[in-house]
Amino acid sequence: AGPCYVTQVRTTDKEGYSSVQLGFGEVHPKKLTNGQLGHLKASEISPLRFLREFRAKEHGLKVGDKVTVNDAFVVGERVDVIGISKGKGFAGAVKRYHFHGMNATHGTSDRNRAPGSRGSGTTPGRVYKGARGAGHMGTDRVTAQNIKVVMVDAERNLIAINGAVPGGKGSLVIIKESRKQ
Repeated sequence: AGPCYVTQVRTTDKEGYSSVQLGFGEVHPKKLTNGQLGHLKASEISPLRFLREFRAKEHGLKVGDKVTVNDAFVVGERVDVIGISKGKGFAGAVKRYHFHGMNATHGTSDRNRAPGSRGSGTTPGRVYKGARGAGHMGTDRVTAQNIKVVMVDAERNLIAINGAVPGGKGSLVIIKESRKQ
């Protein structure tokens, strides 16, 4: 729960849009590629594991500035939390898309969790793209929207929110201003 550092500032004059790149999680230089090290050396910042860019209008931040939870969040504010959902591996249609399956009785022997008919018949003679079925489930980018900030701890640089957070324990999440109020 360490602070973030400003690693790059993009301006409308130079790049055509305004944004700030933040870095988080100090690591040993051997953990990064030469390109990443060169990028961070230009901003004279110690090696950081995660770099993310955020669109921002007038922010007044400079390269090397430290950004803490106090600077970014207020108790009662609404935020969006973005993360990678937990991976579930190969899943059937019942688990993945909540298909209800077939009857348990009345002549059903081995089709209880089968998806049922897939295609339309002779025409089109194929299964349409995007048809829901069995496949890999999880490890998707998920956004939990409009979640309330309950507590901001400046000493430990922590934020508490009221609601679900996508991903497993210890996974990286991005917390932004809520798009829906």
